[in-house]
Amino acid sequence: MDSVVDQALADADLLLKAGFPALIVENFGDAPFFATSVPPETVAAITKAVDAVRTATDLPTGVNVLRNDALSALAIAAVTGSELIRVNILSGLMFTDQGPITGQAAELARKRRALGSDVEVWADILVKHATPPPGTDATQAAIDTIERGGADAVIVSGAGTGSAPDMSRLETVRAAVGPEVRVAVGSGATSETM
Repeated sequence: MDSVVDQALADADLLLKAGFPALIVENFGDAPFFATSVPPETVAAITKAVDAVRTATDLPTGVNVLRNDALSALAIAAVTGSELIRVNILSGLMFTDQGPITGQAAELARKRRALGSDVEVWADILVKHATPPPGTDATQAAIDTIERGGADAVIVSGAGTGSAPDMSRLETVRAAVGPEVRVAVGSGATSETM
């Protein structure tokens, strides 16, 4: 666990020096991922890493519990004082290498309210490493994620980790949610791809 925390701190320092305005801590090295709920030791490990990163930096910090354990991410964020969580599939259905994953927006909204938490929910639109059901439209997915899912911000990524985001999808999502909703690029953004 010490080496995991050391790596998280090194990554945080690198991102801080590069000028990033916030950080997200996730269990990316924990593959293969559990589809929804992770075991308690994963929650404990991520909590330890998040706490260490928050102690070492003054940047806003987010939590993403892969593959899609939004309730654990919220709990970790709430107890560590983190500002946001990333939820890969907040609403709707996506087909993934972990099988079909259905968003848990209702459970998350109620848990956030029960905790009295102001942790923001940042949700992916048509998340990477997943396939939407036939007929899924990025415009409607973005609107539903904000209006029906309760997301505070949306994230657009490429097809896989490190893949450049599809600029037309990014523009579609921006147009769908309007200028008042924050839209972030989840991965794959470089000076060449953006």
